[in-house]
Amino acid sequence: MRFGLIMGEVASGLRRNVSMVVSVILVTFISLTFVGAAILLQMQITQMKGYWYDRAQVAVYLCTDLDTTGNCTQAEATQAQIDNIEQRLQSETLAPYIEKYEFESHEQAYENFQNQLGDSPLAGFVTPETLNESFRVNLIDPSDADILIESLSGEAGVEDVQDQRGYLDQIFAVLNAASYTAIGVAALMLVAAVLLIATTIRLSAFSRRRELGIMRLVGASNRFIQTPFILEGVFAAVIGSLLAGGAIVAIVQFFVRGYLAPTLGPNTTLVSLSDALVVVPILLVVGAALAAASAGVAIARYLKV
Repeated sequence: MRFGLIMGEVASGLRRNVSMVVSVILVTFISLTFVGAAILLQMQITQMKGYWYDRAQVAVYLCTDLDTTGNCTQAEATQAQIDNIEQRLQSETLAPYIEKYEFESHEQAYENFQNQLGDSPLAGFVTPETLNESFRVNLIDPSDADILIESLSGEAGVEDVQDQRGYLDQIFAVLNAASYTAIGVAALMLVAAVLLIATTIRLSAFSRRRELGIMRLVGASNRFIQTPFILEGVFAAVIGSLLAGGAIVAIVQFFVRGYLAPTLGPNTTLVSLSDALVVVPILLVVGAALAAASAGVAIARYLKV
């Protein structure tokens, strides 16, 4: 099998079907860009889960003189009740699960509220006394939060015990939904790319039916005949994959690192350029493999007719 002859056939096929080749490149580019975005989004979700779940706290909210929920009867948690809860946190039962804890007073809660929601129209109606004092507990294993909740929920002076991972679960559910949507769109686009590649190869074979007939008459093997067509599909798909990889790198470099990172601040974990560079070869392999498979099936079926 002569390499030069095969590459000549590939070049000839690409010249004859320029518009179809461009269509394959564009569809592959768009579909693999969605695939890359879905992969990056899953990487981002994994990084954020690892970062925030490890820092998620269990908040033990104490009664104020306005509360009637939990164990509260419109009476402020007394110092004795606060001391009792702290002793429970230091007890042999709970201490093995706790990494550290801190007490947040009314004044500290108010200061944090002003830092986070000071611009809200409701901020003027909030006073330190209306905000709960609380214990903020960091667990060695955040999945042990239920142990703390069951142990402290019934204590006098406790309004509520909340696992803050519940708030994170809602955020990650939205992110996962966006990721699944991107995967679904990518899958549809990949199906379109596979069908377009197959159609392009069959049209290319039809336009060269005389040459194929002559090659079969002189004893050319099916493998020799099929290879140029498969390479045409792979060539177009690889160009589309490279464009998709470039788009993914550009998104991370200019949008994620250039815009989101400075906007969200240093405490936010975001995907990096190295993560994007990991995705690029995946896109190349996926694009080349799909193109080779669809082109191979298409030309094999044509030669059987």
